[in-house]
Amino acid sequence: MRASDQAAAAPTPSTLTRAQELALAVTVAVVTANAYYIHPIIGEVADSFAVGDARIGIVPALNQLALALGISLLLPLGDRYSNKALCILFVAAQTLFMLGMALAESFALFTLFSTLLGFVTIAPYLIPAFASKRVAPERLGQVTALLTAGVILGILVARLGAGFVAAQFGWRAVYWCAFALMAGATLLLPLSLRAERAEPKSAQASYGALLVSVFALARANRDMLISGVIQGLNFAGFTAVWLALALHLTSPALGYGVDTVGTLAAIAIVSILATPRLGRWADTVGPRRARIAAAVVQLAGIALLYPLGWNVWTVIVPLFISNLVGPTIDVTGRMTFLALEPAIRTRLTTSYIVLMFLGGALGSIAGTAVYDVAGWAGTCAMLTAMSLGVVLLSLYARLDRP
Repeated sequence: MRASDQAAAAPTPSTLTRAQELALAVTVAVVTANAYYIHPIIGEVADSFAVGDARIGIVPALNQLALALGISLLLPLGDRYSNKALCILFVAAQTLFMLGMALAESFALFTLFSTLLGFVTIAPYLIPAFASKRVAPERLGQVTALLTAGVILGILVARLGAGFVAAQFGWRAVYWCAFALMAGATLLLPLSLRAERAEPKSAQASYGALLVSVFALARANRDMLISGVIQGLNFAGFTAVWLALALHLTSPALGYGVDTVGTLAAIAIVSILATPRLGRWADTVGPRRARIAAAVVQLAGIALLYPLGWNVWTVIVPLFISNLVGPTIDVTGRMTFLALEPAIRTRLTTSYIVLMFLGGALGSIAGTAVYDVAGWAGTCAMLTAMSLGVVLLSLYARLDRP
């Protein structure tokens, strides 16, 4: 039976209530936070394990690469098996690996558990595909933006909380708190995801065929590929700026503490408030036009990082601008393919997220390595070039659209 026939024969999927949408956003927040606890405390972790600024960048870089690999191998299962069961399984695995990070006594073990945790972090990317099948098309941007706001909330809690907890109790306490949050999420997740009704699934395909189909679908969906490259570059800049900023602000030249770096992350509140509204706006004007506007505004913010980046108060201005519109680039990118046939959305999401986290890995390495070699000036030049690339690719995607 063809996929279109399967879709026609399947019962109409159940819709999400507002409470369920919010519960899923909170779940996404808790699970996403794991990759970002290290950002404000990266200097303390490096000192604890006696490694340099360039070498400590391996930890978030391998986490991002493992996440991309895990998404490649595990996320396609969402088009075949229950999203609810997969989310519960992999969130439980994350909880165990977070415990390993809290207990690790060597840099090698800490890096290993961080990498394994990244490999099983697929719940934040299963959930948007799950939700997209249960909302009206005219609300796709709004709900996708709400879940993206959950991602931002997780990043905010991770950075703000990590900086405060590490300043008071040491960096290892951060990971004990993270373990407690993950244990709670594991227990509550079955209540957050309602039982799924029958949906179009690739049940007849073997696992190998399912993985192969990811590449075929990616080649056939040019919009998704372009959106993935744009978001990969966007996420590379996002990761690089926060890692480099933590090293910059806590350097002997400026002398701020990790609690200050963590507090600065509170600027992400603007993203939580603005992203759902910008998602509704993107529903109105279209994702490609909205993405161009967001990319241009973000470039203006990034260009201010060097002149305003020498004081914790002035650096708020470029961070405010980039946090205001940066997540909208991701939301609009997802909108270009999450409106397609439900049976292929998880596999399209797979390709998109892999491209995104390959960019994140690049940003993790570049953010610390470029700062180590060229300081804040070199880092800001790199970030400006990345942001300009996002603008140019967004324009190309708009012009390339028939």
